[in-house]
Amino acid sequence: MQSPVGPRVVFDGREFDYFAGCSYLGLQGHPEVLQAAIDAIRRYGVSTATSRGGYGEHPIYDELEQEACAYFNAEKLLYFATGYLGPAILVQAGASSFDHIFIDSDAHFSLWDAAQAVNKPVTPFHHLQPESLAEKLRLELRPGKRPLVLSDGLFPISGEIAPLPAYLELLKPYNGQVYLDDAHAVGVLGEHGWGTPEYFSLQDDRCRTCGTLSKALGGYGGVIWGEAGWAERVDRSSRIYAGASPPPLVAAAASAKALEIARTSADLRPRLWTNVKRARDGLRALGWALPPSNTPAPIICLESRYDVSIERIRAGLFRQGIAVELVRHYTSTPPGGALRIAVFAAHTSEQIDRLVEGIKELV
Repeated sequence: MQSPVGPRVVFDGREFDYFAGCSYLGLQGHPEVLQAAIDAIRRYGVSTATSRGGYGEHPIYDELEQEACAYFNAEKLLYFATGYLGPAILVQAGASSFDHIFIDSDAHFSLWDAAQAVNKPVTPFHHLQPESLAEKLRLELRPGKRPLVLSDGLFPISGEIAPLPAYLELLKPYNGQVYLDDAHAVGVLGEHGWGTPEYFSLQDDRCRTCGTLSKALGGYGGVIWGEAGWAERVDRSSRIYAGASPPPLVAAAASAKALEIARTSADLRPRLWTNVKRARDGLRALGWALPPSNTPAPIICLESRYDVSIERIRAGLFRQGIAVELVRHYTSTPPGGALRIAVFAAHTSEQIDRLVEGIKELV
């Protein structure tokens, strides 16, 4: 890749319509985001080169946290080096509040690593199946023990959304909790882009989420947010948050500006949802079973089919100047692999129509 991320990118000197990656709101290459990064590096350099517990506190981190709290309507935010660490921070900090972990079998690597970082039993349940979770709770959870469910909110390849209300209902008799890796959901799901809980209109302290600024929200770094008392306990309790270097100042400055744009641009998510519907409608007509067109998830998964070669489609699109991802081995990938198509708010209707027509010709 030889250009900023956007609806058009340059690979090896050639331009492509880009339907891959995670720049769902199209903010990574926004001129104001780039300028914020330039201003920060000229004034302050790359980083503080020390932890925030020492002399590493900085006005740029304050600005980032203020913007993020305004975006998420939260009292306090924790900002750390990568969203991958978010589940581990949550699990470490909450370890005294649960006794047994139940994890979606297709959960992201970050969730599996988090589950294995504490000395608790870990039991997988079938992907997105509350009935399987109910059975595992009944068979595996010892009397008086408290369960924790780990899952993605929006799955990265399949584009499926976890049935959060069903999980929370099942956990009521056990005094259980859910921790979500909402990396692909923040910025796109829910009226304000707060992620999976908002998508389901849920406000429940039994569900905690972590996310990233590196995808829809246009910057870089992991985030956990919530009421001040709870977030401060997480801050004190996690070795990862206390011990890891914070993200570079240049990344924090760019992230703060991207959050401001995402918060104040009322048309970004509606534009994204319109594009997603256009793409889903066109691709459904080609024979793939896709979620309803009003599903706002910007990830469209075209599963392998006996009558279609997804390898040939991916290669044919690339020859036409359209880049999509062919995925074989990643969490939530269907059997046989899939084409993963990422839709951006910045895509034009002409680009989406070109994509659909290109796949139609190749099918």
